[in-house]
Amino acid sequence: MNQSKIQNPKSKIELTEWYFVSAIIVVMLVVTTIPYIYAYLTTPADKQFMGLVINVPDHGQYFSWMRDLTSANLAANKLTPESNPPVFFNLLWWSLGRIGGMLGFKGYAVMYQVLRFVSISLFLLLTYRICAWFLEDKLMRRVAFLMVAFTSGFGWFLIILKYIFHQADPPYPLLVFGAEGNTLLCMMGYPHFIAAALYLFAFDLMLRGQVQEKLSYAVSAGLVALFFGWQHTYDLVLVYGILGSYGLLTLARDRKLPLYLLKSGLIIGLISCWPAIYSVWLTSSANPIWKEVLAQFGNVGIYTPNLFYLPVLLGATFLMALFTAIKNNPFRLQGLSNNELFLKTWFWANFALIYIPTDFQIHMLNGWQIPMAILATQGLFRYILPFLEAKGSKPNPNLLLAAVILVIIPTNLYLVSWRVLELKRHEYPYFLLKDEISAMNWLESNVKPDEVVLSSMTIGQYIPALTGAHAFLAHWAQTVDYFTKEKMTTDFFNPKTPDVRRQEILQNCNPKYNCHVDYLFYGPAEQALGKYNPAKVSFLEHVYTAGQVDIYKVRR
Repeated sequence: MNQSKIQNPKSKIELTEWYFVSAIIVVMLVVTTIPYIYAYLTTPADKQFMGLVINVPDHGQYFSWMRDLTSANLAANKLTPESNPPVFFNLLWWSLGRIGGMLGFKGYAVMYQVLRFVSISLFLLLTYRICAWFLEDKLMRRVAFLMVAFTSGFGWFLIILKYIFHQADPPYPLLVFGAEGNTLLCMMGYPHFIAAALYLFAFDLMLRGQVQEKLSYAVSAGLVALFFGWQHTYDLVLVYGILGSYGLLTLARDRKLPLYLLKSGLIIGLISCWPAIYSVWLTSSANPIWKEVLAQFGNVGIYTPNLFYLPVLLGATFLMALFTAIKNNPFRLQGLSNNELFLKTWFWANFALIYIPTDFQIHMLNGWQIPMAILATQGLFRYILPFLEAKGSKPNPNLLLAAVILVIIPTNLYLVSWRVLELKRHEYPYFLLKDEISAMNWLESNVKPDEVVLSSMTIGQYIPALTGAHAFLAHWAQTVDYFTKEKMTTDFFNPKTPDVRRQEILQNCNPKYNCHVDYLFYGPAEQALGKYNPAKVSFLEHVYTAGQVDIYKVRR
């Protein structure tokens, strides 16, 4: 029999199943919105909640792009003081900026919540559609779907160790707070990762096209890959790597050229390769600033955990999926349907891709939770439950669902609580003083787009998005020569630093690019770096006061 014609059971989804999916979507929206609602409702009278609950520096760069792309098609890097032309494009933030502008929303907060709600809903709908393609049994579909939605690792155990040994942070914090692969954490604080994971739709279309042998599906898959490639180019590594591996394994299984997959691959590649070409051009030829930015992506040292720690990050779902994948014999190809072969390929090829030697390797975890959940569910129903039944135990299906959730959810319960407790302090960087907001509003009205503002990192990460000006220090990668700028900022506010040194920082912060500072932002966050008094020097002109915040213009 022709192996390529062997298919798994039908994937028709009934209306009652969509009711279930809709209910889970509502639950996820409510749960992940709790920290935001709490922060808005409890904000002190003298402060403003900035609309973020985690990872302000990275969001600062996104919102800077969003601001510039609201009225232009290309953006400059304003998270660094060096002048650079607008050559950067990102479809996600361009779209949010344009839609927000048309709807009259000022700033980023409203459109950020729109992104969260839309991406969560679409991702969960797509997840169930994919689960139904591989799983005929409705209960199995629901179990796999819930694994994707709620799964988390064994980070809760590290939290227990933290409190037992009275440590400020848990051991190996990334294993608790790593976002990639944790659907709920991404939904709460990294919605752009959830939006990026919709690249999986390209796999869905390709598989359906293979069944019908219609290349129109490949065209659609290529357009999907193109669309999401303009948001996160590195997702194309997953698309090409997994589809390419599937084609090679199909060739090995059938011992003949898989013409449909070959044609589909060429179509998908030709349609979607342009974001990859653009990214190579951007980071190599467009402007030296972007080449230096790319070189700094390893500054924070966040990489995929090694194989020993990976189960701690990904939890029981990963362990059950790995057990199932090994039980199914990773080397067996003959007799597998296309669906079975693709699922095997997806799991193992993605497994390999999370360790590619790049600074963005950890992003390859994004979306892997779906094949993991499907394999884990298959293992649960094919191997674990039959074993229990043989021992005289037959679990109730509802109890089974509850047990699955109880096993996979503890770390996520902690993560939601952790964000609420963090926001309860009403401190930087999630809250700014209204005086600081007023000062940035003044800057927005008075600075030119190419002018530079020196401040603490706390304020600097917001300056491009809220004022349109360049920040002196704003981001661990986007700020060129980040550690030098960080030291310059510390030196500037240190009262022991000679004024000659301060003038050098203001007048020529990077000799290679001949950049200089135009304004000084001086408020409580800057005072915390040192008790330097800028009012006493002649090279700074006081131009604005808002309560605890002063702004000075650099005299030349």
